[in-house]
Amino acid sequence: MPDTIAVLDFGSQYTQVIARRIREAHVLSRIYPYNTKASVLKKDGVKGIILSGGPSSVLLKGSPRPDKKVFEMGVPVLGICYGEQLMAHMLGGRVGKSEQREFGHGTLKVAKKGKLFAGLPKNLRVWNSHGDRLDKLPKGFEAIASTENSPYATIQDAKRDFYGMQFHPEVAHSEMGMEVLNNFLVKICKCKREWSMANYIEESVRQIRETVGDKRVILGLSGGVDSSVAAALIHKAIGKQLTCVFVDNGLLRLHEREQVEKLYGDHFDLDLRVAKKANLFLGRLKGVSDPEKKRKIIGNTFVEVFDEEVNKLKKRGNYAFLAQGTLYPDVIESVAIDGNPAALIKSHHNVGGLPKKMKLDLLEPLRALFKDEVRELGSELGLPKEVVWRQPFPGPGLGVRVMGPIRKKDLDVLRRADAILHEEMMAADLYYKVWQSFCVFLPVKTVGVMGDERTYENVVALRIVESVDAMTADWARVPYEVLRTISSRIINEVTGCNRVVLDISSKPPSTIEWE
Repeated sequence: MPDTIAVLDFGSQYTQVIARRIREAHVLSRIYPYNTKASVLKKDGVKGIILSGGPSSVLLKGSPRPDKKVFEMGVPVLGICYGEQLMAHMLGGRVGKSEQREFGHGTLKVAKKGKLFAGLPKNLRVWNSHGDRLDKLPKGFEAIASTENSPYATIQDAKRDFYGMQFHPEVAHSEMGMEVLNNFLVKICKCKREWSMANYIEESVRQIRETVGDKRVILGLSGGVDSSVAAALIHKAIGKQLTCVFVDNGLLRLHEREQVEKLYGDHFDLDLRVAKKANLFLGRLKGVSDPEKKRKIIGNTFVEVFDEEVNKLKKRGNYAFLAQGTLYPDVIESVAIDGNPAALIKSHHNVGGLPKKMKLDLLEPLRALFKDEVRELGSELGLPKEVVWRQPFPGPGLGVRVMGPIRKKDLDVLRRADAILHEEMMAADLYYKVWQSFCVFLPVKTVGVMGDERTYENVVALRIVESVDAMTADWARVPYEVLRTISSRIINEVTGCNRVVLDISSKPPSTIEWE
């Protein structure tokens, strides 16, 4: 097991960023609820602890606190923002309201470099986000850096290896923040840089083989990044003991089923079963316009179909495990923070919500990874770029990209239009540079002229957005020449569409998907 750093989560929007930065330094990080017992951390053998920032104030009654014994474990502790104030408060210091709150850039003046600032300049531009500040140091601590409004912007107890900083080294806005974190990991925690994707594959393959033994595994393959990488990793470990089930719900993109069959069946030699259920899905969706009803029908029907396929397989072999492409953020979100309910995972996410009557144990080989690590893993396993860097695609497929009731002829118009958009985005070298680019079928007919004839046909909208995490998004400024080619091709090549419009709304207030 590689050296591990524990990140105690106090609700900061940057907690996952801290964990990612640590992994970028080739050290394994794990996020724990803020109130995790010191005994658990000790058992896990963590080499150091980071107390994250958070929206609360240590001055408020009932604000989140860690187990006091984390300060008695004998491992280095780094408090960031709220984490610094919390550590100081619990160890005998005093925190007060700052007369001038610090949000945004500030200048950090380093008075004493020590291990934390070893090899770094004496002045750094850093990112602050706090209203409280430390007024009195706990016994044994000293100030080693200050900002305009915080005389104790960075503090240390070098004897116990306790450190605190008001600024956020994990964000890109903080100059040389990565170097500060590196110093904490290597010079202070003495971590070895052993976290790599090659090591992860080797260890995962060993664990999967040990867990599965001579039994068999079923995986719901969607063709998306997560399920594809999970399938490739499990297949590397146990080969033909893995069976993948792909459900054709009639809401796929042009030739998608054939592409999945060719890639996974032929190239990777996976045991792939395809359930061709388009008529069943489209029959149940007939006349349904409400987007939430659509999602529920698609999700429930998927579960039913997958259950049938599982039962067929279980009659033929010793199937004991259901594999899912669950990622680390899903695991983190499923843990309640400070009494708040866990965030809902989207319906129809992989095979989430499958009935317990299946009596299969879960196998989740990606549950320790972030999304970008999953992509890296997919590349290491030999998956093609078009799979590893595929844009997000909704679980209900084109069912939520046809506005209003779903009809096969409208789906066919959308499929062909979407294929043209994909081709032209690839040709312009833009597909991998945007977050998502897709077409939406509108239940609106407009007048057009083709040759000498009047037409009265459908409208297709283009939705092309840039984003980092899908929480916010802005419409992409695609060159006019590219948009003209896309529009011209759709109108000329797709029978049933005579108008193309461009969606130029941002998120918020609009969402990326239309439904």
